[in-house]
Amino acid sequence: MTERPGRTSLTIRRPDDWHVHLRDGAMLRAVVGHTARQFGRAIVMPNLRPPITSVVAAAAYRDRIQAALRASSGEPGHGNPAATFTPLMTAYLTETLPAAELELGFREGVFNAAKLYPAGATTNSDAGVRDPAHIGPALETMERIGMPLLIHGEVTDPEVDIFDREAVFIERHLQPLLRRHPGLKVVLEHITTADAAAFVAEGPANLAATITPHHLHINRNALFRSGLRPDFYCLPVAKRERHRLALVAAATSGNPRFFLGTDSAPHGREAKESACGCAGIYNAPFALESYATVFEQENALDRFEAFASENGPRFYGLPLNGGTVSLEPISADDDNPELVVPAMLELDNGTATPSRLVPFHAGEVLGWRLKTT
Repeated sequence: MTERPGRTSLTIRRPDDWHVHLRDGAMLRAVVGHTARQFGRAIVMPNLRPPITSVVAAAAYRDRIQAALRASSGEPGHGNPAATFTPLMTAYLTETLPAAELELGFREGVFNAAKLYPAGATTNSDAGVRDPAHIGPALETMERIGMPLLIHGEVTDPEVDIFDREAVFIERHLQPLLRRHPGLKVVLEHITTADAAAFVAEGPANLAATITPHHLHINRNALFRSGLRPDFYCLPVAKRERHRLALVAAATSGNPRFFLGTDSAPHGREAKESACGCAGIYNAPFALESYATVFEQENALDRFEAFASENGPRFYGLPLNGGTVSLEPISADDDNPELVVPAMLELDNGTATPSRLVPFHAGEVLGWRLKTT
């Protein structure tokens, strides 16, 4: 990145991550601090094994997240976020999940939203929904009580090209769903196409979308640059350059229905480099720096706070966070090795063997660095 004259520190209201995978067990203990040091709240995905399909399971998972954060808050580089970070729990929709369970969890403040995974679309989604029309009673209840529906928007029909699955999902499933449930709050998560960006921008006020940092930075060529690059494999997969540019335009547009959701999805080195490598990019350690770099490139830093800190809570009907975070600018010519994103992270997970993960932007110098206090 080229150094720009007059660059100064950037301070914004404490942001939220409206889509993150924190996993469980040892991996949870390894990664939770990276999310909590930046974000006030995070919508936590429920695709564990077994999935989070009950109020009791969600409350227990929330307790494990908070316990893992307390255990990690004293580690170097993690700051001390245990008292200020709030995990927001989600229900994993199945075709047999009782609508009454969703309502109970929402009324008691355990479920903040429910997640629709098309069966077989991504990691641990086998128990998901074959057709949104099959969960009408659940969606009717959610519409009535104001509970947001979060959607992994891809079809799993093997006849549909993997690069077309998002656009086909919108036409085949999302458009009819919105007609059937005009009052339902819907978040189309981790959008990857110009089709999705246009559909949300032109859609009703109850439709929003999250955008990841990796889909703002890479197109599908990244998967094959100088060989097969499993660290850039995610679902939905990155698309053509024109789609990346459409996402950048949407994120930096100021439209309040686009907001930050990292979809940070950690997998250990052995799971990424295997005969059937796992889908997911671990971007949590440098998420804000990654987003800020894109916004600066687009001369849109004045819109960054809204995207990161305001649009999401307003769509969800939650208060804005108190407090702030600050980023300081970095010159691409700075040869300080501490500014380079590490090629590999070995993270303490409470066991004798650290978790080994490759962070997004490994080996790069980003345009910004999160200040620690």
